[in-house]
Amino acid sequence: MTTSRANIRSDARFFALIPCAGQGSRAGAPLAKQYQVIAGQAMVLHTLAAFQDVPDLSLTLVVVASGDHFFDQLPDPSFDVAACGGGSRAESVRNGLDALLRAGAERHDWVLVHDAARCLITAAQIRQLIEACEHDEVGGLLAHKLPDTLKREGTVDRQGRVAATLDRSDKWLAQTPQMFRIGTLMQALEVAGGAVTDESSAMEALGLAPKLVAGSAQNFKVTYPEDFALAEAILLNRRRAG
Repeated sequence: MTTSRANIRSDARFFALIPCAGQGSRAGAPLAKQYQVIAGQAMVLHTLAAFQDVPDLSLTLVVVASGDHFFDQLPDPSFDVAACGGGSRAESVRNGLDALLRAGAERHDWVLVHDAARCLITAAQIRQLIEACEHDEVGGLLAHKLPDTLKREGTVDRQGRVAATLDRSDKWLAQTPQMFRIGTLMQALEVAGGAVTDESSAMEALGLAPKLVAGSAQNFKVTYPEDFALAEAILLNRRRAG
């Protein structure tokens, strides 16, 4: 599938979508990881603070699971919350896109989908993605060039041992936000199904090639217990330097 330049609308707006319905079982804590406190507040609030500092965004929508009342305690938040989270990331994003359309977004508008647990994202990085992709035919994502030597593990009797060293010269670590047209992303998610772990994979299933926009090593997804201490150290250092 290709996208014609004639179909690129110059009047498109920008929306942010934050899926926040996961349980984060790999973090090893009973509380969903996006709500665990880092540097004085819940992780997801650090994430949202970056998006609140981007004036280009018409609306930021947080997608939570049904029965999740975390955001009810916040006075006058500058974002919307939709309790339409699904059983997978892809389903939560798809439901969130529907909610954006109900809120007034159009299918030709851009959506920036971002992991709630990437709490080190900055407003400058979000603006960098917008500037790099707003005139692109497909859209794109923040990504980080793979810095380490890449090994492939053996199978069966060679598990736990190196089977091969892979060429890393063309390898990137996918990050978020990932920015695509709402209508095209909805179509892509329908085609790709619920197994895709990011929006770029869904777009690739349509035969499209998203643009790689260099991100930062600090924009990592807090996943494992040791990640929390590192994220907090970075946030506190930014606060001191601020």
